[in-house]
Amino acid sequence: MKILVINGPNLNMLGKRKPEVYGSKTLEEINGYIKDYFKRVKTEFFQSNHEGEIIDKLHEAGREYQGVVINAGAFTHYSYAIRDAVEACGIPVTEVHISNTAGRENFRKTSVISDVCMGTITGFGTYSYVLGIQALAHHLKRRAND
Repeated sequence: MKILVINGPNLNMLGKRKPEVYGSKTLEEINGYIKDYFKRVKTEFFQSNHEGEIIDKLHEAGREYQGVVINAGAFTHYSYAIRDAVEACGIPVTEVHISNTAGRENFRKTSVISDVCMGTITGFGTYSYVLGIQALAHHLKRRAND
């Protein structure tokens, strides 16, 4: 099983940007933690601050991966183009966020991508990624056995 983890804008700044909200781990440290955590699930990682690059990666994902976990960052709240790419990619996508977006600024409470994702996990810090991958892997395994 191969899952792609996509991180959007400013997530390359983890560890420096608002550690009181996002924690002190860098994106590289989080990716390493995820790789170490999952022994039976192959995870690959992609980060971009550019909407079009994320869209292109989602378009390609269905040819190489069984599922995607995405933290679209601020694009979550207004990128209908990423929403449409999630919907069109043809594989299950789980949305994750490090912080509890429902408990933050009003504009962060709306996700335009969640309705085309199989589920959303927020507020568990970097463990949100683990929960997102576990849920996605469980879904894919169950679907394969049906």
